[in-house]
Amino acid sequence: MRARPQFVFLAVVVATFAAVAARAADATASPPAATPAQEQKAATPAAPKEAAPPPSVTIIEARDAHGVLGRDVRSPTDEDMGRIVDVIVDRAGHVRAAVIDFGGFLGVGSRKIVVDWNALHFGQIANKGESITLELTKDQVKAAPEYKEDAPIVVLGASGALLPLIP
Repeated sequence: MRARPQFVFLAVVVATFAAVAARAADATASPPAATPAQEQKAATPAAPKEAAPPPSVTIIEARDAHGVLGRDVRSPTDEDMGRIVDVIVDRAGHVRAAVIDFGGFLGVGSRKIVVDWNALHFGQIANKGESITLELTKDQVKAAPEYKEDAPIVVLGASGALLPLIP
């Protein structure tokens, strides 16, 4: 004899409710009695935690520090060299190089190159309109290999030499 589908469905629903009710009863059941050692531990007040020391704070005057991302980069002869789009740090967190978006027009035909951080001179960048100077020529920058994420980084050094970035 075959069971009707309605009765099978009803049996599944009833079994599900029974399982849920059993779990709920287990969750609300009283916990097992504590051992004497557990009771003594519960009776001992916890030692108060020491307050964390306050964080160190440094105040930098607005005229003394500015962000560099998006800043224009110029050559010593005032040629447009692009703009800084990223900063590369080593595993210790030390700034090693800057990624410059070089060439092109409105993002078309541009390419990213990496220059040694020491090749950049920040001078008086008190406002966002002032640029950063790169001590390389446009020809040296044009000859640099393109930066690609997840590929070995070749850094254009302050003298125009190509150097591997060694952490």
